[in-house]
Amino acid sequence: MGLWLVLSSFILGWSGAPVWISIALGLGVMLFAIEAFVIPSYLEEWGEMLLGLALLLAPWTFRYEPVSATVSSVLSGILVILLAGWELMTDRDFSTWWHDRWHRLAG
Repeated sequence: MGLWLVLSSFILGWSGAPVWISIALGLGVMLFAIEAFVIPSYLEEWGEMLLGLALLLAPWTFRYEPVSATVSSVLSGILVILLAGWELMTDRDFSTWWHDRWHRLAG
C-alpha cells in the first residue's frame, strides 16, 4: 500500500496537494511496515490505523481536485485500516494485553 501511495501520483498524473500528501502518507505506511520487521510490537499497527484515517480524511480536508486522487486515497485508507486491524487481532502480545486488561476490569 505504501508503495502504491508513493507511486500513484506519478502514475495517475496528479498535481498539487494530493501528490505530496500521498507521498508523505505512503512513506509513513512503508516506515511502519519496516519498523514491524525490526522491532516487532503491536504499536505500529496503531500508527498504520492513524495513517489510514488520515488517508480517509485527506480528500475532504485538502479538497482534492482529481476524482482518481479521492478514490485512491479513500480505498488505500480503508485497506490500510483493515490490514492493520487484522494484523493487530492476530498479534499474540496484543491479544494477551487485551485479555488481561479487560479481565481485570471486568473482575
